[in-house]
Amino acid sequence: MKKLMIGFCLIALLLTGCSTAQTEKSKEEYKIGILLSDAGLGDESFNDSAFKGLEQARDELGILFDYKEAPDGNYEEKLEELVSENYNVIIGLGFSVQEALEKTAKQHPDQQFILIDAQSEVENIISITFKEQEGSFLLGMVAAMTSKTGKIGFIGGADVPVIHHFENGFIEGAKYYNPNIEIMSEYAGSFDDTEAGAAIAERYIKNKVDFIYHAAGFTGFGAIKKAEEMGVYAAGVDIDQFYIAEKTVVTSMLKNVDQAVFNIVKTLVEEGQIPEKSFSFGLADNGVGLADIRLIKLTSEQQAAIEKAREDIVSGKIKVTAEKENSQ
Repeated sequence: MKKLMIGFCLIALLLTGCSTAQTEKSKEEYKIGILLSDAGLGDESFNDSAFKGLEQARDELGILFDYKEAPDGNYEEKLEELVSENYNVIIGLGFSVQEALEKTAKQHPDQQFILIDAQSEVENIISITFKEQEGSFLLGMVAAMTSKTGKIGFIGGADVPVIHHFENGFIEGAKYYNPNIEIMSEYAGSFDDTEAGAAIAERYIKNKVDFIYHAAGFTGFGAIKKAEEMGVYAAGVDIDQFYIAEKTVVTSMLKNVDQAVFNIVKTLVEEGQIPEKSFSFGLADNGVGLADIRLIKLTSEQQAAIEKAREDIVSGKIKVTAEKENSQ
């Protein structure tokens, strides 16, 4: 995909007495570069959400940003290109870029980096993670409330810790509402293989699964479309994916990457630095949550149960498992 340079506008002068030199300095300082994750722009999910956050920062804060993709997996080359282009902050999106980002960060200790979806101890990397298990718990409850067959299914992209968060939360939420629910789970091994997602969904549905939740990027797009074709319900992920299949997507587990990106850029613009080394966003701070519930009508008791579970997760009364035992 061709590289796209997003235009920028001047930050409005909020303080009287600011000199032209200071304004010029501000224009130079707020330049953001981002390396997108494997599926790239147009994944209808994780990458598009991060991109949306930078677009909001451009429009509201006057920053300049550009992005790179590495469909061949050569992350280091793209990160070095971003370093050479003199961005104040470089964002690596996704767990798969962590190793390359850490290597690049060590080679450029004066460059500030942000890693989204993984935790790093490298000094010049700020980490942003999400408590996906919390939002997925609520979605699991919705799935259990919706299912008529008593069978629901989860599709993961890669079998890695961050995707376990989605799976574990979904399973625990479903069993919290219905301890007898049957849950199928499978990993496609890819975030950009729509055919693999569709094939898993078809196998599920033939086994009487009537609600499918994915954490699989564009692979999950294939699963949702197959669910629509075969007349069963599904849930979206990361952003509200209702529009992908309006007869099928009941709700989506929102992972508000866009707002996390926007807010950290806003902190940079307003304070000139990012004071914390790591951030983790969950239900308590609107880092995750549910999109509007459509297509089905929950009873007042079911709605109350979801709200009570949300409150109990925020308070710590319900602790949702993040990692599988013995996960790598």
